[in-house]
Amino acid sequence: MRKIIGLLRAHLADDFRPTYYGLTALFLGAAIALNYRYDFEDSVIDAYYGREIRILWYGLFYALAYFGTVALDVWTAPVGVGAGYVRQPRFWLLSLAALAILGLDGGFYYHRPVAETLFSPATRTWGYQVLVNLNSLLTILLPCALLYRWHPDRTAGFFGLTTRHVDLRPYVGLLLVMVPLIGWASFQPDFLRTYPAYERNEAAAVWGISELLPALGFELAYGWDFIATELVFRGLLVIGLAHVMGRRAVVPMVVTYAFLHFGKPLGETIGSVFGGYILGVIALRTRNIWGGVAIHLGVAWLMEAAAFAQIGLRP
Repeated sequence: MRKIIGLLRAHLADDFRPTYYGLTALFLGAAIALNYRYDFEDSVIDAYYGREIRILWYGLFYALAYFGTVALDVWTAPVGVGAGYVRQPRFWLLSLAALAILGLDGGFYYHRPVAETLFSPATRTWGYQVLVNLNSLLTILLPCALLYRWHPDRTAGFFGLTTRHVDLRPYVGLLLVMVPLIGWASFQPDFLRTYPAYERNEAAAVWGISELLPALGFELAYGWDFIATELVFRGLLVIGLAHVMGRRAVVPMVVTYAFLHFGKPLGETIGSVFGGYILGVIALRTRNIWGGVAIHLGVAWLMEAAAFAQIGLRP
């Protein structure tokens, strides 16, 4: 915990600008209020489910978050310092590529016809749940691998997926702090309307296996999707863009990350702002994303476990 606090203090000492942070908070607060008032993502973007135009909608949605924050950074930059990164082609290449990846991942729906082809009606629910989490192999991992060929900084490995200088011990304490908070949250109605992410299905009965096995298969796929999320947000948008943006890469990522949570419980969206900032600083300062992966996976699986403890796997 002391290491994480030290990283945050050092980053804030270098990066904090009251006007920029304040205007960004107002921008994000207004976006959150409008989305939860008018349910924009669910009622507008998701109305195009099953159509390629939804990919474009998601790309524009995340572009508003990202470039809106970048505009505030440029506008409030101190005289003589500026935000010269916006004049560098690599900034536009990586940022637009990241937003295209997020649009593709958000609007991708081809797992549904694949599930209908590969699985029987009785097991299709399970197949769909697994495939929707494995989408990111195509929508995130593959595009990031292609982008990495043109990335000049190889010291951080594959956008932070490096085993060098990885120390996960500080994050164990942070996860332990989260246990009672998640336990409390599991008693809230909003929580149980959202979790567990795993939905009951007939796969175990059809295949004649323990119900725990399909659940475990799903949770592994579910866990992979969080690694992919870390790769694009903390890996590409922070470590990748730090080559041209430096410490300024963190805040635009945080706002975009909050937009990713629209449609989830309000408390989770607000929490993503603080969590995204912490994970972004950790990634920037350590040059790897494994701390974020450990926290993200740990919290996700703790929430799944808490939900299962509340409702169980039984009918």
